[in-house]
Amino acid sequence: MERIAAVVVTYNRKELLLQCVQHLLDQQEADCDVLVVDNASTDGTAQAVEQISSAKLFYRNTGENLGGAGGFHFGMRWAVEEGYDYVWIMDDDALPQPDALAQLWNAHEQLEGQYGFLSSVVLWKDGKECRMNRQKIKKSFYEHVELLQYGIVQIEQATFVSLFFPVSVIRKVGLPIREYFIWGDDIEYTRRISVRNGIPCYMAGKSIVIHMMQNNTGSNIATDVPERIDRYRYAFRNENYTYRQEGLRGVAYYLAKCGLNLVRILTQAKNHRLKRIGVLLGSMIKGFGFNPKVKYPTDVGC
Repeated sequence: MERIAAVVVTYNRKELLLQCVQHLLDQQEADCDVLVVDNASTDGTAQAVEQISSAKLFYRNTGENLGGAGGFHFGMRWAVEEGYDYVWIMDDDALPQPDALAQLWNAHEQLEGQYGFLSSVVLWKDGKECRMNRQKIKKSFYEHVELLQYGIVQIEQATFVSLFFPVSVIRKVGLPIREYFIWGDDIEYTRRISVRNGIPCYMAGKSIVIHMMQNNTGSNIATDVPERIDRYRYAFRNENYTYRQEGLRGVAYYLAKCGLNLVRILTQAKNHRLKRIGVLLGSMIKGFGFNPKVKYPTDVGC
């Protein structure tokens, strides 16, 4: 097997990170190095990682909190520069099952390497679907219906919880947009590959990862807890850029989605209704002036 780097981004979740790393080091029938990207944690993460004795484990501290988007930008660039052939990325609260990587590699072989990315099935702690990690199945997936017998289905977007790329694809389409900071960087990146570059992408149904999220409720600005409302400023700003890249159809979809969220706030919000509306509308407007540039691994200082 060629060289694979598993990139894990972490921030102040030492205990979860240690579980994730151990699951990666314990993969069966497949082998990977583990690259930990630490967004300047203050909970002793560096010291905890140092206690793991493995020649396959590597650690870098970014020096500041770059957010998930910046962390994956950093880690994927690191993997490419180190000469790995494939990159497997995930959050620090993901627990890949013992054959998760082997099943991704089986899908890789079945597809003869002709894909943009492979996505694992992500389950929550109760063994059921993790709502935050639902992939979007391509409407015309039936054109390759023969792949279903191998547990493979064509998709067009997925999250960064267990995503597998050939490095050649990263070189072609660039890195995740670090200016997103949090929220939507995975949707932009996977759609950049599958929709804007037209590279077929797939879910490997036999590759399973457990996502140890605290709750399995998904995201909804109308019903989320008050302390999380401000995080949606990133969501609606970032989605503005994402869907503008797909032309008028993308803009129409974005505006319709924002309209739906406005209706949800008016009909479902039990508190802080004006703040929720302000975050939504303000972020929409700000998003039209948000124009980050895609960087590539070869860019100096990217």
